[in-house]
Parts: sequence; structure tokens; C-alpha cells
Amino acid sequence: MIHRLLRSVLTGLGFLLVALATHVHAQPSARTVTLVVPYAAGGGTDTVARLIGERMSRTLGQAVIIENVVGGGSTLANDRVARSAPDGSTVLINHVALLAAPSLFTNLRYDTNTAFEPVGLVNYAPMVLIGRKSIPGAGPKDFVAWIKAQRDKANFAHGGIGTNSHLCAVMMGNVLGFKPTIVAYRGSAPAITDLLAGQIDLLWDQVTNALPQIQAGTLYGIAITSSERLDQLKDVPTTAELGMPEVSYSMWHGLYVASGTPRETIGALNAALRAALSDPGLREKLKELGTLPFPDSELTPEAHARLFATDLPRVAKLVESSGIKASEAK
Repeated sequence: MIHRLLRSVLTGLGFLLVALATHVHAQPSARTVTLVVPYAAGGGTDTVARLIGERMSRTLGQAVIIENVVGGGSTLANDRVARSAPDGSTVLINHVALLAAPSLFTNLRYDTNTAFEPVGLVNYAPMVLIGRKSIPGAGPKDFVAWIKAQRDKANFAHGGIGTNSHLCAVMMGNVLGFKPTIVAYRGSAPAITDLLAGQIDLLWDQVTNALPQIQAGTLYGIAITSSERLDQLKDVPTTAELGMPEVSYSMWHGLYVASGTPRETIGALNAALRAALSDPGLREKLKELGTLPFPDSELTPEAHARLFATDLPRVAKLVESSGIKASEAK
């Protein structure tokens, strides 16, 4: 009887140790998780990162620290994560700039196709065109007419080569038949500062960034790339309403870890992300910012990988149409 009892205890202990080992292996190995943001603090990507990071930490049982690594059209941050230990302790949040980098830069130290493992999609949103308050006209139709008349004399700010703001300006120029004059900034926040000062004309930006300025009346909301007007921006017409249906663009964020990260670890990070995105408070906050989480059916790493593979060649074609020659990232 004693021997049978001892065997039962040891067997149970063995199962417990295996379960504990599996749980530990599934978690990022460090005490903290670093969420790397390629853009300046206060921008749209940074805002989303901080919202999800705080909630992901609750599920992971680990602190999620935001690290802003700015420069090189997001390539510095991309490289930081690509070269990190493949243990899930360093995570990248990025948007189209990750996909555009291979077409824009000759000195990448990582292969975009193989350096990253998708963790999951975060949120998506249309882009909105905002303009300085001194643009002549009484409303969006007048402002678009002014842009058409100005052609390459109208200058577009953007938050970095290959970002959503850059590629959306290129797309609009393609549709209207001219190459816009584009002025690079280190993120959308400093670009908005110059828009407010009247030193630049226009900026295609994430709704997340532009919404407060439009609602405050400090910048004009001219056009939005969604199929319908947003509840938060009922006075801003869609590009289709303004005769530019081909200017159709949606930005999205995703999370990535270094290639070679164990599937169990990616699964743990994905579960934490999904838990964060299911939080009613977070969903409401994203809605207030003019963006939405992806549907639950599209939150798997596999769904993320499919969207990445689909958008990579599409973005390459858009970069090619801009006429920009690949150069060294700085």
C-alpha cells in the first residue's frame, strides 16, 4: 500500500513538473517584455503600443516596457528585433514601413521575408488627409481643387520614407497625375507641429493622430480613405465622394518577434494580445481614436502571415511607382 501510494505521489509530481516546464517554456524568458516602437513617442503607433502593452502585461504576468527606436524609416527598430534573442522577450510593433523597407533601402541587415515571425494583427484604420488652416477654400472640395491646381507645388509631409503617410501621398499623386513634393519628418508628431504652424501644406496620417486636431478645428480634415464616413469625422468626406475612389488605403499594425522563436512562446504572446483586444475599455478607446481591432477570426499568427504575404508585393509596386530609388537607410 505504501509503495502504491508513493508511486502515485511521484507520478503526480512528474505530471506537475512537466506542466510547469511547459508553462515556463511558453512564456518569454525574461522578466520583462520590450515592445519596440519604430516611431516617436506620442504618435499613433506609440499610442496603440502603450494601450495594448499595459493590458498584455496582465495576461503574461510580466511588465511590458515600451522602447522607441526611431530612425531609418523604421529599419533601426526592425533590425533591433530581428537580431534579438528568439525568446519572445523583444517584440516589434510596426505597420507598412516594415513591408516597404526592402524596396527602399539597400543596406538592410535583415531579410524581411525570413527575419520575423508574425505574432498577430492589432488594429486597422483608414488614412485621413489633413491640411493647414490657411489653405484657400471653404471646404474639402475646394481644398482638393486647390491641390489639383497646385500639383507638385503643394507639399506633403510624411512621417518617414515608406510609412503610410508617405505611400498614401504617392498614391494620391498617382491618381491625380503628378508627383507630389514630399517632405520627410521623424514621425507624424513633428509633421503635425509644422502643419499647425503653417510651414507645410498637407499630411496623410492615421486617424489616431489626426482626430484630435480635426475635432479641435486646428487643422482641416479634407478626405478619408474609408468606404464610409467615420462617426467621429462626419464632416470629412471619403475619397470616393471627392472623385478619387482609387485613393483607397488602410493602415494596419502587427506584432513580430525574431525568427526562430518557439511556437509555444508565440502562442503565449498571441493569447496575451487577443486578451488585450477583447478588453471592452481598450476597444472603446480604439474606437475613439478612429481605429478598430481586427475581427477575432483574423487574430491568429497564420492570418497575420497571410496578410503580410499579400501586402508585401502590393507595397513594392507602390514604392516603385513613386520613382524613389533605393538608398542607404540613415
